[in-house]
Amino acid sequence: MRALIGLLLVLAACRADAAVPVCKSTTFETVAHIVCSVPRDALIELHLRASDGTPLGQFDVLEKSIGQPLIMAMNAGMYHEDRSPVGLYVQNGEAVSPLVTRPGPGNFGLVPNGVFWSDGKQVHVTETLRFEEMDVTPEFATQSGPMLVIEGALHPRFRSDSNSRKRRNGVGIVDDKVVFAISDAPVTFHHFGRLFRDELGADNALFLDGSISRIYAPELDRSERGSDLGPMVVIVDAP
Repeated sequence: MRALIGLLLVLAACRADAAVPVCKSTTFETVAHIVCSVPRDALIELHLRASDGTPLGQFDVLEKSIGQPLIMAMNAGMYHEDRSPVGLYVQNGEAVSPLVTRPGPGNFGLVPNGVFWSDGKQVHVTETLRFEEMDVTPEFATQSGPMLVIEGALHPRFRSDSNSRKRRNGVGIVDDKVVFAISDAPVTFHHFGRLFRDELGADNALFLDGSISRIYAPELDRSERGSDLGPMVVIVDAP
């Protein structure tokens, strides 16, 4: 009898875990956001081009290309007009474009920027110069900028009185979780950084892009379309 009760408890726990949503809607300082959270060792992938070399561009094309349902997807870094990545991009251990360490124009060049990457076991968000010092060979990596949160501190260039407001998306590390977020309304960098630090508890978080930011979250009935994207990050296995 005790063994049967134990088995029932295990099965109940498994069902409870399976019911935990990957993505949810949340409000931070009156602004709605979508937040998606999975373990750092979840099956997370980056995708850019189809097998024939053409950019994937859209979430539905991406899903058909990989041949399995997407749990979540969003744009994952800045790109040029031909959809090639700005800065470091590594997919399946192969570097497509190199790390950029110098300051430059636009959000990407607003240093410190950073890298979202996997060592093949779990994912990380690391400031660019620190990533360069580590001399690692990532399984996947996408560089973007600016960093939103750096070791618990907001990016030094963020201003609470900024009037630059855009829809934004990013990724952060919270203990043993990787957390993706996208705002449902235009927000400042200062607001978005505080979302990750103060609301979500991320010590390190990276801005992925703004204005064109989109998400595919079927459990929330969200499948956003627009102009073709460059790099995309996907969760392809439920936690």
